[in-house]
Amino acid sequence: MNVRHVLVLPDRDAAEEVAREAVDRFGLPEEPQLVRDALAGEDDAEDAQWLVVVEDPRELLDTAALDALAAEYEGWLEAP
Repeated sequence: MNVRHVLVLPDRDAAEEVAREAVDRFGLPEEPQLVRDALAGEDDAEDAQWLVVVEDPRELLDTAALDALAAEYEGWLEAP
């Protein structure tokens, strides 16, 4: 089973920082994917959230630690 953790961040800069930090903290083999998530009904790019998608094929990552990392950048771990 391929588990994915999705961290939601307020902007691209925060998402890029979290992606780099996740590699360092959790020893990820590659940097997580960044995805722009426009809020429903919003056309303004300023209103977009950014998602950091962390692949966890062996289910080894601590979700509390991922949530804490996102929280450091005013984000959160999306519930599965």
